[in-house]
Amino acid sequence: MRPELVERILEFGAVTGSRNEEVDAVVVGSGCGGAVVAKELAGAGWSVLVLERGGLYLAERGDFDQREDDMMAKLGAGRGLDTTVDGGTAVLAGNNVGGASVHYWADSHRLPRDRCELFAREHGVQHRSYDELVPWFERIERDLNIHEAPDELRNRNNWLFLEGAQRIGLEVERVRQARKNCVRSGYCMQGCAYDAKQSQLVTYVPEALARGARLFADCEVERVLVEGGRAVGAQARFLDRRSCEPSGHTLTVKAKRAVVVAAGGFSTAPLLMASGIADRSGQLGKNLQMNPGMRTLGIFDEDVVQWRNIPAAVGCLQHRLARYDEQGRYLEGGFLLYPDQLQPASLAACLPGYGEGHRALMELAPKIGAVTSWIDERFAGTVTLGDDGLPLWDFPIVGEDADKFRHAITLHARILLAAGAREVIVPDRTLRRVDGRWVVGARIKDDREIDAVVAQVDLSPGSIFYAAPHPAGAARMGGSPDTSVLNSDGEVWSTPGLYVADPSAFPTVVSVDPSESIMAWSYVTATRMLEKRG
Repeated sequence: MRPELVERILEFGAVTGSRNEEVDAVVVGSGCGGAVVAKELAGAGWSVLVLERGGLYLAERGDFDQREDDMMAKLGAGRGLDTTVDGGTAVLAGNNVGGASVHYWADSHRLPRDRCELFAREHGVQHRSYDELVPWFERIERDLNIHEAPDELRNRNNWLFLEGAQRIGLEVERVRQARKNCVRSGYCMQGCAYDAKQSQLVTYVPEALARGARLFADCEVERVLVEGGRAVGAQARFLDRRSCEPSGHTLTVKAKRAVVVAAGGFSTAPLLMASGIADRSGQLGKNLQMNPGMRTLGIFDEDVVQWRNIPAAVGCLQHRLARYDEQGRYLEGGFLLYPDQLQPASLAACLPGYGEGHRALMELAPKIGAVTSWIDERFAGTVTLGDDGLPLWDFPIVGEDADKFRHAITLHARILLAAGAREVIVPDRTLRRVDGRWVVGARIKDDREIDAVVAQVDLSPGSIFYAAPHPAGAARMGGSPDTSVLNSDGEVWSTPGLYVADPSAFPTVVSVDPSESIMAWSYVTATRMLEKRG
């Protein structure tokens, strides 16, 4: 980032006292939603202040050291340790300037047409049909250099996925990526040390700053300020980045035109609740979906080294939509299939077992390939506030959604075996007797074993490591204040001047990586805001 733009960012070390600010708009969050809105409002001549709870990390300062423990603590909300209340699913969210886009894989998909139609038909969403979003998609794809991943970005795990999937008759396609001049380090989830991944940190945040916006990092918004039923600003506190504890200095921002909450799909609803925002629909904090995912591992006789190059240059989307019989019973599908990528420490956390058994698997780490899936879940959970005021995410994996995971695991195993894996491991916590020895996790060596083994896999909380990277729905948009939190402008029905610009607004998960969808919807929200508020 250019030095003159960095100067427009206030970091914790430069905060010497409490402050008061007055602007046209305050934007809470600097990820795919907040960065777009800040850029557009600043470009229209509004004075804009972006408040980001996390820190500013820059490649040119050497902040991305590619150490998994360091970068998880820097970039992950809750230092990467937040989970659902049952401990079963990791809640993955960004906590840094640029939001989750700094540690996402850079996979880029347009919001599917069928999902746009669903949102309009069943929820009354307007102004956001697929055809209306196309100009925004095209703009985003130019700005972020989104293109299909070329062959040279595929690691061996990608090639094995392609070979195995095609051998069992699956359709594999290139996955479009937001990248420029990729050096193939393999540490995408730790933030790109080379500014090759086109996250908000290197695209729309700098553009917002160049257009006149300012940004305060290490600044946690505690509540939205409301007067006379209208949003008028935000109350925040500065944090000491080293400890994540309050520094003792506060910030009060008065916003003359709008307050935009873009704190992310896991955090926006809790902030609105903590602010006492009225919700006639009763839907605030409800309808929480997460796109939970898990992986299946394959041990090969050759080196795979899955932690080099990009995570998913190819993928299989033919099972994205679930299929049902005439009685509405689930048959198959409802998930994506991708080659997985885990760096060594993360791989260790996902391998089953402990002690000597776990050590033996880690000695094989370079030869372990993996396939992952995120399910397009049918059911939804909730987010509430605990007695300490912190969010509690409750999300069970039950019924049809558990069936989706079993179908996905079946395909994972078939792909890995077809690609040449000598053993497939489904990493649950169950102790089993295999070849005269006790092992943790389900083991498959032959296609004929798949159905019986997968049927016995323990999917209960804490048995398999689930990760939820794509939240949606907790402040959903719709056509009526009786059934939704936001109107189709992105404005909270009950509170004029208060907008939401992040995946909380989606009525459901979007069934693909949501980054491009979030940006497109945020462009619409910014446009509607400017048309209404000048």
